[in-house]
Amino acid sequence: MVIPLFSMGQELVTVNNPEPQELQGFKMYPNPAYGDEIYITTATNGIKKITVYDVFGEIVLTDIITTNTLNISRLVPGVYVLQVTEQNKTMTRKLVVK
Repeated sequence: MVIPLFSMGQELVTVNNPEPQELQGFKMYPNPAYGDEIYITTATNGIKKITVYDVFGEIVLTDIITTNTLNISRLVPGVYVLQVTEQNKTMTRKLVVK
């Protein structure tokens, strides 16, 4: 990813960051979630580190799952950002809890 940076009267400066590696075969369902569980699958279905953020960027749930099931019973209805990390690859998606 190339990010151009501009400064008053200065020349263009770019910052080269390596492309993030995303999880292959990522699926999260149901979304919106109506129950106490959601299912997260990937191509490898390995151990996943889950972090859930609220709309203010606060962490409201963290978990490490070895199956494809995440318990979300502690989440109140609302919109969240769910971050899944597996084998040093990360995927971020919006999660709606009804």
